[in-house]
Amino acid sequence: MKLTPAFVCALTVFAPGRSSAAAFPSASSDHHCHHLLPRGRRQGLPQHLLPRGRRQGSPQHSGAGNIKSIENVCFRGIFSSPASSVDGTSPDESQGVIDVSRGGGAGGGSLLDRGLEFASKNFFLLGMATAVSMARLAPSLGKNGSILRPEIFFGQYGVSAIFALSGLSLAFGELQNAFENIKLNAIIQFVTFAVWPAIGFTTTRIIETFMPQLLPKSLLEGLVILSCLPTTINMCILLTSTSGGSVPTALCNVVLSNMSGILLTPALLMKLFGTSAIELPFLDLVVKLCKKVLLPVTIGQGLRATPVKGFYSKHAKFFKRLQEIVLLGIVWNAFANAFTSGIGINLGDTVILLTLLSAIHVGAVLGLFTFFRQSKIVGANRSEAVAATFCGSHKTLAFGLPLINTIFDGSPSLAAYCAPIMLIHPLQLVLGSFFVPYFERFVSEEEEVKAI
Repeated sequence: MKLTPAFVCALTVFAPGRSSAAAFPSASSDHHCHHLLPRGRRQGLPQHLLPRGRRQGSPQHSGAGNIKSIENVCFRGIFSSPASSVDGTSPDESQGVIDVSRGGGAGGGSLLDRGLEFASKNFFLLGMATAVSMARLAPSLGKNGSILRPEIFFGQYGVSAIFALSGLSLAFGELQNAFENIKLNAIIQFVTFAVWPAIGFTTTRIIETFMPQLLPKSLLEGLVILSCLPTTINMCILLTSTSGGSVPTALCNVVLSNMSGILLTPALLMKLFGTSAIELPFLDLVVKLCKKVLLPVTIGQGLRATPVKGFYSKHAKFFKRLQEIVLLGIVWNAFANAFTSGIGINLGDTVILLTLLSAIHVGAVLGLFTFFRQSKIVGANRSEAVAATFCGSHKTLAFGLPLINTIFDGSPSLAAYCAPIMLIHPLQLVLGSFFVPYFERFVSEEEEVKAI
């Protein structure tokens, strides 16, 4: 079927946003198609399609060119957004672009598309809310020893897989550079084993002096014990990776902190509690750390020489989402355990302790992030600042509970000593997840500047 200007113009009857008067101009009108064109393109039309006042001096074109010009304009009029620019042309028309995927609406995309896009951008936060809700509704499914065995599936296999992927994604030179950044590593360890104990000791003394009825003495001592622990192993790596931070820096300081904590944490507790009866299974702790962190990372480094590296690079987005899912599984497991067994203290003390720990943790994250981001002494880039913030603000449950049970075995205050670390563990996950989107944008801004 041959297309003529009249036939193509008739198609505009179906163009969105056109009134019936515009779609069916009067027969006496000399410009029944020129209104479809941007003003800057009306010069290319044949004389009989232009307003009478503009026919003089206008260039002439062949009939085939006229048909093609009108067809293109009418096609854009149907599928482009009705939003117009100052001169009356739509953004797509002025650039010659047809965006069918937007559906022609000024809002851009259907409600379902916008919902999926929002869910994708906020997957981790939405997943966090879902994990906590599932743990509350059915805690028996997410607790340790349940039929789903989340402590094995997520806590062992999932975490080992993430550390192996970390080793696979990192060049050996990056790890070497991270370990050689002595200044940054020393500051992070100083924060973990000097600043934190000072904050814990000072906070408990202030409460004992000015608000003695706020919390029992055993819970305040539990806060001091918490402040002496090394940083987390799983959360630091996962949150740093999810935020786009420096995984080599996080991995380096996780190893340094937990290896140092085997000696420094008992020494600090002996100093603060004034006891020399602390004994630890040092060899067992070292073996556990090597199996949990160093072995998977080493395996990942070895896989870099195989085709697995290319497969990982090709599906990097999938593996990043896998890391988030593992972390959400750990959150689900932690909250299910808390909802099932409790922490051994009454509700009033739990609420006060939760509020206090939340304030301390958020203050630590904000303070450390500000310090590492702006301090000229540290000289850290943005990704290193994010990693240092997570490493410096977290305290470990995996190291802390066995340590506390070993040191204070048989003590009537054992449950109170364990309560702060049991509460801070899910709090760090939840509160840390709220910082992830901001840290991710913070790091990406630096990467965009470098790319330019």
